[in-house]
Amino acid sequence: MPGTYLPSEYLPVLIFIMIATAFGLGALLIGMIFRLKRPYYEKLMPYESGITPTGETRTRFAIRFYIIAMLFVVFDVEAIFIYPWAVVFDKIGIYAFIEMVIFIVILFIGYIYAWKKEAFQWD
Repeated sequence: MPGTYLPSEYLPVLIFIMIATAFGLGALLIGMIFRLKRPYYEKLMPYESGITPTGETRTRFAIRFYIIAMLFVVFDVEAIFIYPWAVVFDKIGIYAFIEMVIFIVILFIGYIYAWKKEAFQWD
């Protein structure tokens, strides 16, 4: 038709988005209406693994903590890439084995680089 610019195939997607939005907003609204509202000091206190909080909440942390965390995430994610490769190792052949050796060598070079830059030093 000359006047329609929205293909009819998008109508189910639009309906699905509307239903999902209504469901999400409805769940939030029902939660706001029916939840118990009994605040008390212990409930409003910040939670620190069951230990009573001490000190100021807006303290600065050394950048070292963030570097260690990022290195952990990087090496952990790289280790996750090795698992599926190991599961299908007998089916993928020598080419994939060489690729994985190159991958591990690059990962090891990154580890040595971080070690030489003393990124693992905690003090």
